[in-house]
Amino acid sequence: MTLRHFKIFVAVCDTMSMTAAAEELYISQSAVSQTIADLEQFYHIRLFERLSRRLYLTQAGGKLLGYARHMVSMNADIEKDMKTLRDTGLVRVGASVTVGSTVLPRLVSEFRKANPSIHIEVFEANTEQISERLLTDKTDIGIVEGECMSPDLLSISLTDDELVLICGRHHRLASVTVVPPHELQQEDFIIREPGSGTRQTFEDMMKAHALSWKAAWVCNNADTIKAAVAAGLGVSVLSARTVEKEARAGELMMKPIQGIRFMRTFKIIYHKNKYLTEQMTKFTDYARLMCEEKE
Repeated sequence: MTLRHFKIFVAVCDTMSMTAAAEELYISQSAVSQTIADLEQFYHIRLFERLSRRLYLTQAGGKLLGYARHMVSMNADIEKDMKTLRDTGLVRVGASVTVGSTVLPRLVSEFRKANPSIHIEVFEANTEQISERLLTDKTDIGIVEGECMSPDLLSISLTDDELVLICGRHHRLASVTVVPPHELQQEDFIIREPGSGTRQTFEDMMKAHALSWKAAWVCNNADTIKAAVAAGLGVSVLSARTVEKEARAGELMMKPIQGIRFMRTFKIIYHKNKYLTEQMTKFTDYARLMCEEKE
């Protein structure tokens, strides 16, 4: 039985006339009669008594009417909610840690001002975890700094980002103008966890220059890393965007490395089979425009 059957049945019950129901629904009387006959045949029970050319609802018809009204009402609620979602909508954004602490706050704030009816839901984790959420449809759009290994994920470049070597102001490298690459092999690194885009960029570049390194502290957030470096517990490589404030205050020192630059790209990623709603497309377009203007 279809929703159409139940809508016609409710109309007949409300008017107790097949003719009136047909007029109300703008269909033929024969179509109404056939629908009622289909229902009675399907359930193998009479829904109406037909006495002296008048209709009377049977006990079974009364029982079915309760279900039919509920189904018609539920369908109306579904249509209303879907229309609301179409006009407003939810965008589930996944951000890697560096993006979440630098680019995303301003992006979401300005996007909400320009699109107050669109709700943004943010989940922050490392690049690997955001990729997994996209593959399992727990997140709609990701903005990450790491490389995506899955062929099912597509990417759009947003803006370039550079990692810098940082040390505390009392560290032995604080007085060095340019750090020779071999000096890195003597340091204790306070570094992000595996799966992080920051760590991936660092590891790839160190490997490309045949440099060894040792992890003294593995951490999943930049604030702890900065605090540990400032306390003289080691050095690290973080996005220049995340250490600007501490560098200006003299708490951390940013040091160039001779012949080495840790460059990467922030990017939007999404599943290749994901249907991007109008709201999702608005968000990605806004992100690209904001990054272009900043450049």
